[in-house]
Amino acid sequence: MKAKRCLSFSLVLLMVLAFSRPGLAQSAKDVLENMIKALGGREVLSGIKDTRMSGTMEMIQYGMTTPFTMYQKEPDKSRMEIEVMGMSIIQVYDGQKAMVTNPQTGEVMELTPDQSEQMRRQALGNEATLLNPEKFGITYTYKGKEEVNGKTCHVLEQKFSNGDTATVYVDATTFLPYKTRTKTLSPSGGEVEAEQVMSEYRKVDGTMAAFSITIFQGGVEYIRMTVNEIVYNTGLDDSLFVLK
Repeated sequence: MKAKRCLSFSLVLLMVLAFSRPGLAQSAKDVLENMIKALGGREVLSGIKDTRMSGTMEMIQYGMTTPFTMYQKEPDKSRMEIEVMGMSIIQVYDGQKAMVTNPQTGEVMELTPDQSEQMRRQALGNEATLLNPEKFGITYTYKGKEEVNGKTCHVLEQKFSNGDTATVYVDATTFLPYKTRTKTLSPSGGEVEAEQVMSEYRKVDGTMAAFSITIFQGGVEYIRMTVNEIVYNTGLDDSLFVLK
């Protein structure tokens, strides 16, 4: 009888500790599911087959602002169009390789394997990063809470099938993504830490979408993106993501 009472007391103690320290009871799955709900819910997000986003991009270090249009098609295709000094630059990822146009000659060039891998990650949509990450070899690990720019955030480590990782900071109040941090390639080709901060969320056809995105490289503000319009399900054809 005494042994049973000791066992029961131990179980009660463990339960008390768990509920008194909610950060330990949290899991990556809990945070991910709450983030999915905050962004619009599984049904709404799974109904998005393609996205077109347009606005302006301010390149801080170059002192110039350019219009941009981004296209994403589930699960892993992307296209970016910008115009710099009257020259058009198009960059695509077709699900297998990344291509870019040379703005001076119009020639289509295939990006390096490292650049292509970077674009592959950036091209992943809701299906891969939120709804069914395990299907794409993506796992999440909960790393606790952290204060970021005055916000309390849940921290998730995102690990890709090739071993690369990213850190996702989720606002603990709204469960909307606030910041991501990862390694990326600088314009000179070297590896540098990059952060992407998302703000000014607005409702778009049942979803919550960020209309302001600021990108930092090596701790320095690099790009500010102001989104003017987001449109879903326009029926983008696969040919849009191929350059010839």
